Amino acid sequence: MATWQNWHRHPAAVVIAGGLIVLVSTGLRQSYGIFMQPLGCVLGIDREMFGLAIGVQNLVLGLPLAGYLADRFAPRRVVFIGALLYVCALFLMTEVHGTPGLLLILGVLTGLAQSATTYVVVLGAIGRVVDPSRRSTAFGIVTGLGSFGLFLMVPLANHWLVSGGWNWAFEALAWTASIMLFASVFMPDATASHEGASLTLVPLLRTAGQHRGYVMLVVGFFVCGFHVAFIATHLPAYLVDMGLERDIAANALALIGLFNVLGSLLFGWLGDRYRKTHVLAGLYAVRAAIITGFVLIPLSPSSAMLFGALIGLVWLATVPVTSGLVGQLFGSRYLGTLYGVVFLGHQLGAFLGAWWAGRVFDASASYALVWWVAIALSVSAAVIHWLIDDRRVELSQSAAVRSA
Repeated sequence: MATWQNWHRHPAAVVIAGGLIVLVSTGLRQSYGIFMQPLGCVLGIDREMFGLAIGVQNLVLGLPLAGYLADRFAPRRVVFIGALLYVCALFLMTEVHGTPGLLLILGVLTGLAQSATTYVVVLGAIGRVVDPSRRSTAFGIVTGLGSFGLFLMVPLANHWLVSGGWNWAFEALAWTASIMLFASVFMPDATASHEGASLTLVPLLRTAGQHRGYVMLVVGFFVCGFHVAFIATHLPAYLVDMGLERDIAANALALIGLFNVLGSLLFGWLGDRYRKTHVLAGLYAVRAAIITGFVLIPLSPSSAMLFGALIGLVWLATVPVTSGLVGQLFGSRYLGTLYGVVFLGHQLGAFLGAWWAGRVFDASASYALVWWVAIALSVSAAVIHWLIDDRRVELSQSAAVRSA
């Protein structure tokens, strides 16, 4: 028994289990875009309302509550409860009949489940057990596995959708989500170590908010969320609208996940060797160039697949570097909570990317404006991250009192 306890608490075991949890949770989340047109045809849900449901999901996912609870009551409990809720929500989706049910189940319940099973809680847990000098690399491994979930889950969900209909597809996704229940056993079962001072939530956030670089990081991560939600939710429909086959659309989305495995590992490695702020600035500049090329080059199956591969390299490669930067600024004591706030900025952008893009399309029958806004945001994010002050801040009760 002692051997098992020592083994399942080993950093490598925590990293692998965390990667599996993120693989399933993120893969499921990124597959919902393929259901936009089928649900529209069967249930009469337009793109704005589907986008609104995904936007609500992203807002709920971005709430820093799960990260705070994991810091206070242990990641294992939070992940297990989130995984159980995820399974229940996906089974409920098989019985949805209209927009209100979609908003409640795919929006609120699924968002709550994701908040406990994706990067905020999992990376916060891994940050406790991995040496700081290897933190960005470990985060890159987990993010890469999460991206592989996109590569794996989108074709599977599309296969289940085509072969059995959307009800059967959601039931199959629910059974897939149960994998996270078993992986949660490997998450740390204790609260965070007492690195630094012990602060309650409001003083903690007030103290962190005094750091201008931290505020800029929240603003910059907004852009990542906009890109990810817009592309994941609307790219399949956009490609089908432009005359490409549904399989091409699903495969382009899957390629994003496959190539982000490499991108996450690469940028996580770079984040441990170069200034994280400069790595992030370069990443967003590359995004701007890739999206510009996709908009200007005539669309074809080849260009769609090439876009999926290239944007995949920088898709969620922001996550290991951004979370590593939060740990560099404040340490690991409250990494789940403080990264959770940064992630909230990401999810505000995700809400806008999912909902507003659908609204623009319903009003103009085109996504052109959204693509150009995405490019402008990329350039802005590159500048913001280059200017971030990345000096370490000591969280202390006295600093919290002075800032009150």
